[in-house]
Amino acid sequence: MPIDINVLRTYKGGDPDAYRRYMEQRFKDATIVDRVLEKDEEWRAMRSEIDGLRTSVNKLQKEVIGPKKKKGEACDAEVAEMKAIKAKIAELDGRLPVIAEERDELLNKIGNIVDPEVPISKDEDADNLVVMLYPEPLEAEQEGEDAKPLLPAPISQLSYTLPATKPLTHDDLLWRIDGYEPLRGSEVAGHRGYFLKNAGVLLNQALINYGIAFLRKRGYQVLQPPYFMKKEVMAGIAQLEDFDEQLYKVSGKTDDPDGSSEKYLIATSEQPICGYHKDEWIDDKALPFRYAGISTCFRKEAGSSGKDIRGIFRVHQFEKIEQFCVVVDDFEESSREQTRMIDAAKEFYESLGFPFRVVCIVSGALNDAAVKKYDLEAWFPGQGAYRELVSCSNCTDFQARGVGARCGQKKTEGKKKSKQDMLAERASYVHFLNSTLCATGRGICCLLENYQEEDGVRVPEVLVPFMGGIDFLPFERGPLEATKGEKKGKGKK
Repeated sequence: MPIDINVLRTYKGGDPDAYRRYMEQRFKDATIVDRVLEKDEEWRAMRSEIDGLRTSVNKLQKEVIGPKKKKGEACDAEVAEMKAIKAKIAELDGRLPVIAEERDELLNKIGNIVDPEVPISKDEDADNLVVMLYPEPLEAEQEGEDAKPLLPAPISQLSYTLPATKPLTHDDLLWRIDGYEPLRGSEVAGHRGYFLKNAGVLLNQALINYGIAFLRKRGYQVLQPPYFMKKEVMAGIAQLEDFDEQLYKVSGKTDDPDGSSEKYLIATSEQPICGYHKDEWIDDKALPFRYAGISTCFRKEAGSSGKDIRGIFRVHQFEKIEQFCVVVDDFEESSREQTRMIDAAKEFYESLGFPFRVVCIVSGALNDAAVKKYDLEAWFPGQGAYRELVSCSNCTDFQARGVGARCGQKKTEGKKKSKQDMLAERASYVHFLNSTLCATGRGICCLLENYQEEDGVRVPEVLVPFMGGIDFLPFERGPLEATKGEKKGKGKK
């Protein structure tokens, strides 16, 4: 899923300095840009040499060998020369795709542009930019000429009254309402395995069905995608490290007529929906497309050892409702769409009554595809902390290139063209955007902590119709006993 190489070619109107700067802003090796250009120059020089040699063969054939043969004259030397040139062409033709592959492998390591709003830093804890707080704290209501707005502000420089805390955490609450069985789950599925049960199942399905209803009301088409993907399709949209840290590989003989036996389980419905318009040429006038992806997701969490062991906040298998939008090849248009998507997520969590903040993520934490990413972090009163519920990214045409999803041809008028015109006159790829609406496991965790009462958990009013009228979940049992490992850890302290 590379950038367009023409944005690096100065003779095509490209600006390699801009991409060196973007790589520096992402805290990645900017010299990759120069290595790409070196390989590209080598590739273009070799292609030019091949073209010159083919011209020589044609000229030799038409102007020397052909006429001599017609006259019955000997032309052994010229034929030998032509064969030598053809052998050289064959040699270069074999090397040309190898150089192109080496160039494109480097090109794949160059990230997308970086939006001007993104804070340039790799310290999320200090420099993520808070752009919204819900509900608005008292400190935001300052008055007078000298009063400065509270937001936007980096997390480390922001001071305000936090929402209230509560005594119990989500894992304890889910156990007490008889909502899950973690020990039985780990016996069956291993680490982070669990059975949802009774109230846990009802809450999970309620969030799914409310999420579907919420997005359908806003004009989204509902998609339930395949849960596994071909390796070559996944490779077009996932970063290399995703294969190691997130994606489960599935292999084995099937009845596939193509003989394909290597597939990957999806980590999010964003991945298969990226391929929904694979190799299509979409009419600009038909856009935007807005999809609500409903799926089970599978993640190895290889880089999260020891984090969030208890409960269902961070697990290997969970359900998620995803916003996925496709718009025309226009950065202003996709920026507006990203704002609309995060606004939908904010409205969803306001309706559930969760306190939250929205942050613009630092440049060093962006994946290669994202130009800008907003996270919506909800308040967990049992933990006394904000935790991520939503990630909303504008990936412009980065992923669309990986799956060949186009939307027309950009053309410039007039005979004389500037370098900018030449760069603009190219095949257009659609822009892809993705945003969580609700990862139901995390949604349940947040709901439990915020709506806990002395003897159970109150169901948010908006979810009651999706719970079959149930508005309260009483505690059915006492706290979950500590595991042997946890008891052992406490003993060491």
